[in-house]
Amino acid sequence: MALRLGDTAPDFTADTTQGTLSFHEWLGDSWGVLFSHPKDFTPVCTTELGRVAALKPEFDKRNVKVIGLSVDPVPSHVEWEKDIEETQGTAVNFPMIGDSDRKVSDLYDMVHPNANDTMTVRSVFIIGPDKKIKLSLTYPASTGRNFDEILRVIDSLQLTAQYKVATPVDWKNGDDVIIGGAVTNEEAQQLFPGGWTTVKPYLRVLAQPGK
Repeated sequence: MALRLGDTAPDFTADTTQGTLSFHEWLGDSWGVLFSHPKDFTPVCTTELGRVAALKPEFDKRNVKVIGLSVDPVPSHVEWEKDIEETQGTAVNFPMIGDSDRKVSDLYDMVHPNANDTMTVRSVFIIGPDKKIKLSLTYPASTGRNFDEILRVIDSLQLTAQYKVATPVDWKNGDDVIIGGAVTNEEAQQLFPGGWTTVKPYLRVLAQPGK
């Protein structure tokens, strides 16, 4: 069965390019991004892994651990990482799971038979410190992901986990936000004493809290 938002992210133990790890233990109190690749030595994946490696400081400052997965074995990943560093200019600095038995891929429903019965699709899971799935995205094997968007979503998830707000269309960190629909005006006065702008009774806009 496909995983849904709010489900507990399945735990697993797996061999990676940084040693054997137990997923939940490895995550600890951090947020996590688990993302899969159709296979090693593929062009789109090469660009993605280089981009994620370059963004490590951005993930670090958000308390996010990143881990990749491919159904190829770890020794293949290690060889591929040499090409990634050469072509993308950044060494891979996060673990890559070797999932040749497809144990993790099956746990996370990363192989879609109607797309391809052997390769994983480009799955992304954002997992909270509570080990719950906060976001899942599935791309076809031919389309590279936008990791700026994934960082944007993490910013939104972390903000809305702390404050009773929602983020509007195309929101970016620092933009105005919306008071959550379940929050009454009386409660909002306690939560947001600086006030807000009422566009409609159900659409109440205020500056991003904490900024």
